[in-house]
Amino acid sequence: MVEHLTKQTFLDKVFNYEKNQEWKFEGNLPCIIDFYADWCGPCKMVAPILDELAVEYAGKVNIYKIDTEAEQELAGAFGIRSIPSMLFVPMKDQPQMSVGALPKDALKRAISEVLLQEKAN
Repeated sequence: MVEHLTKQTFLDKVFNYEKNQEWKFEGNLPCIIDFYADWCGPCKMVAPILDELAVEYAGKVNIYKIDTEAEQELAGAFGIRSIPSMLFVPMKDQPQMSVGALPKDALKRAISEVLLQEKAN
């Protein structure tokens, strides 16, 4: 299931940028973070795809959403200038940002190549 993050849940589950200068992932599974807004057309097109991927990769990848209108500090911390923007966060490597609405096959490729995860059986 896709989980909506607030600043506090982001600090707890992804990266506590108030405590750490260097990137230190706080999660127990790799994740995708979708920076979106309710008024954004392309964001609305991506949302059902992320819902499907959350089911397909359950227990392997967490999928989070951050409303850039409600969480402007988080959007600013990552320099979000256009939406949708997605942050792919592997367990041990640096996160990678992708801007724009990606089709499902591109998201699955990023999960495989960046997050190093294959679909659950």
